[in-house]
Amino acid sequence: MDLPGLIHDFLLVFLGLGLILGGLGVVLLANPIYSAFSLGLVFVCISLFYILANSHFVAAAQLLIYVGAINVLIIFAVMFINGSEYSKDFHLWTVGDGVTSVVCTSLFVSLITTIPDTSWYGIIWTTKANQIIEQDLISNSQQIGIHLSTDFFLPFEFISIILLVALIGAIAVARQ
Repeated sequence: MDLPGLIHDFLLVFLGLGLILGGLGVVLLANPIYSAFSLGLVFVCISLFYILANSHFVAAAQLLIYVGAINVLIIFAVMFINGSEYSKDFHLWTVGDGVTSVVCTSLFVSLITTIPDTSWYGIIWTTKANQIIEQDLISNSQQIGIHLSTDFFLPFEFISIILLVALIGAIAVARQ
């Protein structure tokens, strides 16, 4: 979207806060229904980020696939679980939570320090893909594939990691 700088920055901050609050809601809320709705908020904010980046097709795919299908599936699966077990014996902080928070915080700090220092354009397959972009591509699907593997590579991978964590969580909940 071609927005003035101040409005664009405001929307980025607003969507960033929505992502942070939604992510915290997914992790910290004890009720799994509320966590699933927070995950939906995260997916919607990610699709709005794609709209701000002028990638409307990816935003529509994000809304249809992740919010419309996967998040609804997670909500239905959680609704079939007996919710009374989550309200009993709620401990605010355990040793496992402390270890997990230390590991996650150290991983987050290492990623934050590593990602800006990495020369992403020095990677061979990225430079080859940029050469492909310079050529005239035949169809829009080829252009989308090239952009997903170059310009939107990190958000695409972040979404796949989020889905992997959601699947592992669903398996853990189903086994209980």
